[in-house]
Amino acid sequence: MGVRDVTDVHEEFDGERLPPGQRKTERFPVLSLKDTPDFDRDDWEFTVRGAVEEELTFSWDEFQELPTETQRQDFHCVTGWSRFDNEFRGVTFPEIAERAGVEDDAVHVMFGAMDGYSTNLPLEECMRREVLFVLDFDGDPLPSDHGGPLRVVTPHKYAYKGAKWVDGVTFLTEAERGYWEKRGYSNTANPWNEERYTTL
Repeated sequence: MGVRDVTDVHEEFDGERLPPGQRKTERFPVLSLKDTPDFDRDDWEFTVRGAVEEELTFSWDEFQELPTETQRQDFHCVTGWSRFDNEFRGVTFPEIAERAGVEDDAVHVMFGAMDGYSTNLPLEECMRREVLFVLDFDGDPLPSDHGGPLRVVTPHKYAYKGAKWVDGVTFLTEAERGYWEKRGYSNTANPWNEERYTTL
């Protein structure tokens, strides 16, 4: 199976490939809320909860058996750097949503992580194939300092919307804010509008 190139997502937002206020880098800096959590493949679980027809729990082996695809994506950090042409292999968000069966009153999604981090997005912003639960980065298993064994990537948003060490999603009937959103970061996080911080 080939690589799906989604590096043209900026066209949807009428912006240049490099969003305003960003600088392109070949490096991939590591920014995390806390230290890298320990991963035990025998104890790890991924849960799908909330406004769904069937709540789901996957072991590590079960999650790896889900259908995956490889995408070429750009990555935009809210701190001002962008890295182009990353190859991520993972499970699409719609794959998970379809397996759980999303209820009609679900409007929002909260991502949870092994280190206690959380971040939120409207359901419609998640139901895109580019929102990936990433297993591999550039052909190798995702490194732990970049969120391995599993992280979310959101190429249409600043990267804090993509939880590292993700271990579950909750479908919500009302919007809630995640860790950084409660602390002044933008709830919408559109890089092409430079939506970095909340303006009240």
